[in-house]
Amino acid sequence: MSNPLPCYHCGLPVPAGSRFEARVLGETRALCCPGCQAVAEAIVAGGLESYYRHRSDSAINPQTLPKALPDELELYDRGEVQQGFVLHEGELSETCLLIEGISCAACGWLIEKHLRALPGVAQATLNLSNQRLQVRWADSQLPLSQLLKELRRIGYAGHPWQADEASTRLAEENRKSLRQIGVAGLLWMQVMMATMATWPEFNIDLSAELDTILRWVSLFLTTPIVFYCCGQFFRGALRDLRTRHLTMDVSVSLAIGGAYVAGIWSTISGNGELYFDAVGMFALFLLAGRYLERRARERTAAATAQLVNLLPASCLRLDNNEHSERILLRDLQVGDRVLVPPGALLPADGRVLAGHSSIDESLLTGEYLPLPRGAGDQVTAGTLNVEGPLTVEVQALGANTRLSAIVRLLERAQSDKPRIAELADRVAQWFLVIVLGVATLVGLVWWQIDADRAFWIVLSLLVATCPCALSLATPTALTTATGSLHKLGLLLTRGHVLEGLRQIDTVIVDKTGTLTEGRLTLTNIQPLRAIDADSCLALAAALEHGSEHPIARAFGHCEQGAQQITSTPGQGLQGLIDSRTLRIGQPAYVAALSGQPTPIIPGSQGQWLLLGDEQGPLAWFVLDDRLREDAGELISACRAQGWQIVLLSGDTSPMVAEVARQLGIDDARGGLTPDAKLAVLQQLHQEGHRVLMLGDGVNDVPVLAGADISVAMGSATDLAKTSADAILLSNKLSSLVQAFAMARRTRRIIVENLAWASLYNGLVLPFAALGWVTPLWAAFGMSVSSLLVVLNALRLARP
Repeated sequence: MSNPLPCYHCGLPVPAGSRFEARVLGETRALCCPGCQAVAEAIVAGGLESYYRHRSDSAINPQTLPKALPDELELYDRGEVQQGFVLHEGELSETCLLIEGISCAACGWLIEKHLRALPGVAQATLNLSNQRLQVRWADSQLPLSQLLKELRRIGYAGHPWQADEASTRLAEENRKSLRQIGVAGLLWMQVMMATMATWPEFNIDLSAELDTILRWVSLFLTTPIVFYCCGQFFRGALRDLRTRHLTMDVSVSLAIGGAYVAGIWSTISGNGELYFDAVGMFALFLLAGRYLERRARERTAAATAQLVNLLPASCLRLDNNEHSERILLRDLQVGDRVLVPPGALLPADGRVLAGHSSIDESLLTGEYLPLPRGAGDQVTAGTLNVEGPLTVEVQALGANTRLSAIVRLLERAQSDKPRIAELADRVAQWFLVIVLGVATLVGLVWWQIDADRAFWIVLSLLVATCPCALSLATPTALTTATGSLHKLGLLLTRGHVLEGLRQIDTVIVDKTGTLTEGRLTLTNIQPLRAIDADSCLALAAALEHGSEHPIARAFGHCEQGAQQITSTPGQGLQGLIDSRTLRIGQPAYVAALSGQPTPIIPGSQGQWLLLGDEQGPLAWFVLDDRLREDAGELISACRAQGWQIVLLSGDTSPMVAEVARQLGIDDARGGLTPDAKLAVLQQLHQEGHRVLMLGDGVNDVPVLAGADISVAMGSATDLAKTSADAILLSNKLSSLVQAFAMARRTRRIIVENLAWASLYNGLVLPFAALGWVTPLWAAFGMSVSSLLVVLNALRLARP
């Protein structure tokens, strides 16, 4: 009897005689039930048909699950693993799973229907808005790993959902802010209608009793705005008074509290204007401005959180017999060997021992193309193995990984406040002191002129001149710019970079690994006997097979290496290929094998290696360090800024002059020690130059530490990265060019924000002091000023 055909959507057997089918990917597919038919048709109709094309076989047939996957899922049956996300109550257990692959409501129906039909499942409820699945089941009847496998069978992947404390707190603060904005907006509209009815322009037919009722209604509606929506301002003001450090919370609290108290007096006495509407508008716009400013900061914080969550929960560790065992990441140790299958994340920093693949480092470096990696190459925790399996020796774990270092540097940059931001804070504080002094003086003057208007004029003055926009102008722009640059692959580790770039007039660049790629590549093969270039390359690759010397990588991968390989440091390699002795390396060393005279190197450009056997030389190989494709773009951008460009290199070869010639650099110096490089920097400083240094090696560290702004390449040594103000994670010099443009835009927007905030506060102060601005219009003007500053800064998030 033949096996029943599996359902194309869920993988369950299709009953005999079933007529349910759907047209998917150009073919008619058999389905097991009307539910799967509805889901499949909905997916196709919704333009999501590519789901089936990219879906792995594991979504159709559980027997075709990758070998490592069942082992990984079985980890979830262990008690210590379940401790963080499974709640056990009597015979039933409860957990929350995050589901991947959901495209529409029909998917939710299918997941719930399939799981509820399983033995032991008491409840399965999916929240489509956040794609979280709440499951209650009998763990004794159905292990958690089996439940996850059942999800895989119908085409969905489930992962334990665990709330990150910081993310949860941030989300709760956002929800609270939105509630406060909503309450303030809703009540303010009601207060506005009630208050306007008491104005002389509108209350022609208003009776005294109704006027009193409307005043008390306004008071009743304004009270939640003051104590619920604006409580944070009063708490901040009390904190500021205790620490004797004035901020805008003091001005805001005085304005809101004063208007509220005066409104209470007006309500009780029945005389004067209420201005509760001014309190509501002031609160609404101020809360909206703070919310937008917080969301701008969250863009950068989200990038940090995304990096923190990159590491996998488990990995495959190899024993001495090459058998793999699935273990938790916390059980991994330095020196262990791990197997990283295609599609898996690297669990730790390490060195590839065996295998060839491509690694996706886009989230760390901004480089969207996977990079080839093979034996001897370094790999980074949190990056994705794309193609082939890799055996990796663990060299760093946890806080010692490059990923953790990047997170620490990013957090340092976010907490580092540049001079212009500190200046804006001091200006805002002094401005607030001046405003309070002026308000006191204006109040005394108006008390003598018109005591009834004195309080409202002082209130308008405090509201209108609140330095909210001045305080938000700089930090919002800097935070947005920092997050945008990180997406481009440039990590700012200190806050003064964007501000300092505009002061630079000289750029020092290193050659090897900075302007060039820092790795030798084979540029030419010149056969010397009756043998073609490909055959010569195959012989050379066989000799270099297994060597960890940087030169060996230039010859590519070879499946079968030479035998009896011996290495002579500084000279070359000798080995046996098909009973034939060959050498590759320095001309004199290779020529000695055949006893012939040492041939003359035919050119001066690059590094020339000779291949030969016992009969004589076979071929010349020319190796060179290739210039980065965007090196010219960087130099052109620096020249467009009017900057002086200096090339400093420790390389003694003619390559320094050649690189300078190709890029049009007039001042190029080679063969320099670290001390000599530092002496050049000190000389430039003595001449009054402001210097940016771009380098990658240990010999660049003194100059990186001494430069006004220092940028280390992403491939640089750890010491160089620690000494740098910014790290070019993507190794793309074009990202630095974009940073120049971003620095100009950031500076321009900061100046625009400060100019607008200063102009507004400077102009509105005399008008408010003269009594020409009501509290309502003061609240409106201040709020619009703050919103304009925040929205202007958010323009930096656009490319």
